[in-house]
Amino acid sequence: MTRALALPALAVAALLVAPLLVVASSIFSAGRGAWSHLAATVLPDYIVSTLLLAAGVGAAVLLIGAGNAWLVTHFRFPGRRLLEWALVLPLAVPGYVIAYAYTDFLQFSGPVQSALRELFGWRAGDYWFPDIRSLGGAVCVFSLVLYPYVYLLARAAFVEQSASLLESGRLLGRGAWGTFYRVALPLARPALAAGTALAVMETLADFGAVSYFGVQTFTTGIYRAWLSMGDAAAAGQLSAALLCVVALVLLAERASRGGARYHNPLSRRGDELHPLSRGRAIAVIAACLAAPVLGFVLPAAILLYRVWSEPGRLFDARFLSLSINSFTVSAIAAAAAVALAVLLAYAARITRWRPVHAANRVAALGYAMPGAVIAVGIMVPVARLDHWIADAVKAWFGVEAGLLLTGGAAALVYAYLVRFISVALQSVEAGLAGIRPSMEDAARSLGERPAGVLLRVHAPMMWSSLASAGLIVFVEVMKELPATFAMRPFNFDTLAVQAYQYASDERLPQAAAASLVIVAVSLAPVVLLARSIASSRRRG
Repeated sequence: MTRALALPALAVAALLVAPLLVVASSIFSAGRGAWSHLAATVLPDYIVSTLLLAAGVGAAVLLIGAGNAWLVTHFRFPGRRLLEWALVLPLAVPGYVIAYAYTDFLQFSGPVQSALRELFGWRAGDYWFPDIRSLGGAVCVFSLVLYPYVYLLARAAFVEQSASLLESGRLLGRGAWGTFYRVALPLARPALAAGTALAVMETLADFGAVSYFGVQTFTTGIYRAWLSMGDAAAAGQLSAALLCVVALVLLAERASRGGARYHNPLSRRGDELHPLSRGRAIAVIAACLAAPVLGFVLPAAILLYRVWSEPGRLFDARFLSLSINSFTVSAIAAAAAVALAVLLAYAARITRWRPVHAANRVAALGYAMPGAVIAVGIMVPVARLDHWIADAVKAWFGVEAGLLLTGGAAALVYAYLVRFISVALQSVEAGLAGIRPSMEDAARSLGERPAGVLLRVHAPMMWSSLASAGLIVFVEVMKELPATFAMRPFNFDTLAVQAYQYASDERLPQAAAASLVIVAVSLAPVVLLARSIASSRRRG
């Protein structure tokens, strides 16, 4: 029975990793000649822009995330507990949404420049104002949205650090910030590197913001080769190059640790916080407030104002249809992801077979891959299979079957599963890890089969983990743009796609309505995460 459970798990893992293998094999494809044209013209720009964007975002999120984590875990000041979880709120705002909001706010006809012209009597050309739709603007936008990755991991690392080590640093003549640089920061290096790597990979995966800002990256190049030039092989080769960049990010994160060890053999710090003078407390509060205000409060206020100013024209039958599409496909993908994650995690637990454990780890690699790469890896073989099926049906039955797979939602849900199965798998594995093996052994001794043990013993005990996995995947699918934009069925749009298209057409009020719904839905897991931070702090 256990081997029978392992075989479906291995088959599912193979299906989830297949698109990545397809992309890797595209390096050897001939294509239609677009690759040579791209390599000779725009590929150097793709490389330079992508590397500059990744480096800028990596440095900024490290500064914002680690700095704020140190402030809320090391010092005592009014409002610290509120700011501790408020710093997580920007996770609810997708990068492309904040790009639309700030473009509306900072463009020439926006309220900021209009107020400056009215205040000083300036006209067009009389003053210089930074262009938000630029590489620098993209770095700022991604930094405001993605710094919580570093903040969360750095906060956890700082909380677990020993008070004795920090006190030793101060006894050696280091002040609070000297102890931070010399002791706390080096000890938290693995957490900081992991959080920065996550933020950089999310940046590399983005399509909406960089496309809207006109920044030429690998992701925009993939869509140009695929949708404009019609060369799937060139798109695959660009995807393979982007995979190499992602792999380099991951390898750099590993190599940065070298042979160093970061174990902390001493007791954790607990709630030993250092008081601040009134002036320094005000400065710290302002520093901690800046990130959530700029990354969540201000963009949400801009979206709310846009929706409030034109409510009658925004929430119509078309908007209702988009909302239904988004919620439907997100619910289907979430349910499927949880079911497959349960299969993979339970098979690994029951069989204790090393290939199953290895297959689970390989299947989880999809989360590190950009949606555009996954879309190419799915659409190329699926399109070929679709044409083969259509030709076979026509030859055998004389019927025009059309495109059955690429014209429906099945391929899109498949892409979501490849991208987000890791999210569900981690939550399910955590839930299973909290159940003692003796409980399932007792059920098995009473004659219960593995499927019965899962349904009657494990599922009720890990219900919260399953619900959390489904909720997180649901929200991730709601926000996902690159794969949805490329693989959505004909006449099937989602809120994310419509927000991008409206923003591209400079119809920002309509884009604001769709974006606001996405942000509202995304708040649910962020609020749960904030509550867990508060409760863990109280327990600590």
